[in-house]
Amino acid sequence: MEITKDKVTELFCIIDEFYKVFDAENAGKLLLSEDGVKRRRRKASLSDSEIMTILLYFHFGSFRNFKHYYLFFIRGT
Repeated sequence: MEITKDKVTELFCIIDEFYKVFDAENAGKLLLSEDGVKRRRRKASLSDSEIMTILLYFHFGSFRNFKHYYLFFIRGT
């Protein structure tokens, strides 16, 4: 199976739509930490949708470990 940019874009859009609904449903349901103090939820450099897209293509790919996949496929492009 060849991974084209169109397939990556299509999968990302599906995952992104899911996370929009998921975040809206869970926005007020976050648990407090053990000490009872609310923590900031800092924005990551990658969105949840981007991370999930990378992980899904790793599992569908033929790489032996995530480090090689990330270095040669994600950063290499």
